[in-house]
Amino acid sequence: MKLRKVVMKKWSFVYLATVVVALAVGLGVWKPLKAKADNDDKAPAYKVDPFWPKALPDRWVTGEVAGTCLDSNDHLFTVNRGSTGGPPGNLTAKEALVGKPSPPVIEFDREGNVVNAWGNLKILPNGLHGCFVDFQDNVWIGGNGDGIVQKYSHSGALLLQIGKKGVCDGPCGEAASLNSSKTLLNEPPDMTVDPSNGDIYVADGYGNHRVVVFDKFGNFLRQWGSAGTAPGQFSPTGGGHPHCVVLDNAGRVYACDRANDRVQVFNKQGVFQRVIPIKPGTGAAPGGIGSAWDVDFSADKDQSFLFDADGGNEVLWELNRRAALGGGRNTKLVSFGRPGHMAGDFTFLHTVAVDFRNNMFIGETVGGRRVQKFVRVGELTHATDTYQGSPHYDPRFPHAGENED
Repeated sequence: MKLRKVVMKKWSFVYLATVVVALAVGLGVWKPLKAKADNDDKAPAYKVDPFWPKALPDRWVTGEVAGTCLDSNDHLFTVNRGSTGGPPGNLTAKEALVGKPSPPVIEFDREGNVVNAWGNLKILPNGLHGCFVDFQDNVWIGGNGDGIVQKYSHSGALLLQIGKKGVCDGPCGEAASLNSSKTLLNEPPDMTVDPSNGDIYVADGYGNHRVVVFDKFGNFLRQWGSAGTAPGQFSPTGGGHPHCVVLDNAGRVYACDRANDRVQVFNKQGVFQRVIPIKPGTGAAPGGIGSAWDVDFSADKDQSFLFDADGGNEVLWELNRRAALGGGRNTKLVSFGRPGHMAGDFTFLHTVAVDFRNNMFIGETVGGRRVQKFVRVGELTHATDTYQGSPHYDPRFPHAGENED
C-alpha cells in the first residue's frame, strides 16, 4: 500500500476514535493492547480472482494496461493503451474489427464495476505509462514517449502539467540524455507525491537517469542520479532507469533500477541508503530487461512486506521489507506467477498496487494486456516449488498440499 492512502484515511476516524476511547475509559472497560502487525517472517499467500474485473461495457478492449493505482476508496484506476497509436491503435486487427478501444483511464470500484472512464489522447502523455493517486485523490499520469507528467482531478480535469508535451530534456530517449533540465523531463514513467507537503517525485527514467523533485506547484527543487551501476546511479541502457519511484510511511524513497536488477533506497534529499537486490543477472541476460519494475507495500502500519513486480522473470516477489532495509540475506521470502495467459500467469508483468485489504492488482502490457486481482488469503505455510533458487507457489492453489503428511 503506497504512502498516500495512510494519510487520506487518517483524519476520517480521529474524532470517532477519540469519543469511543474516552467512553470506554470512563466505563472502565478498555485495556490498551498492542496493535498486531503482520508476521514478516511468513510470506502472505495470494490467490488469483479470475472473475475480476467484470465485463467491460460497449465491447471495450483495454489493450496494454500500463498503469495501476488506487484511490482512498480502494477504487482502482488503470491507464490503458488501447486507443493509442492510430487505427487499430494498441488493439489487434481482429479486436479493432469486433470491439473498440477503451478510454485511456478507467476507474473500477471494489467489485470490479466500471464507475468512470476518461482521457483525451491529444492532451495525455504519449506512451502512456504509470499512474498514482495522491492524498487528495488527484490522479497523476506519466508517459515514456513524451516529456511530461500530468495531474488530473479524480474525474479527469487537467490541473497541472510538468514539462511540455512533445518536448524532452534533450532529444527524447536515452541515446543523448542531458539529465539536467529544471523544467523539462525525458520520458518519465512514474511519479509519487509526498502527502506531508505535496512535493512531486518523478522517475525521469526512460530518457534521463534521475529522480527529480518538484514542489506542489511544479517548481524544481532537486534531483539525483546518473547513468551507471554504482550505488545511486541508474542503468545506462534498457529503459526504466528508474522505472518506478515510491515513498514508504517513514518517508524513504524507493526507485526501481530495472536493468540493474535492484531497488535503490534514498532519503527525501536523495542521500543513498540501501540497495535491495531482486534477481541479479536478469537484466544482463541476452534479451533481458531486468527484474525491478514496480514496488508496493503491504497495508499494515509497519509495511512489513515489499512487493516487487518482476516482468523480466514474470513473477511477483514478496520480500521482508525490514530485513531488506537492514541488508539481510535471503530477504526474498517467496514468489508467485509464471509466463502464460491463464489466470495467475503473467505476460509483461508491469505494475503492482495493493489496497487497504491487502488485495493486489497487477497490470500487464506487451502481450498480456490486462489487469488481474489477487486476494490475500492468510499466510503461506509452505512453497510448492522453487524458481531461480527461491521458494515459489501457484496463485491458483496457494495452500496446495497443506493437509498432506
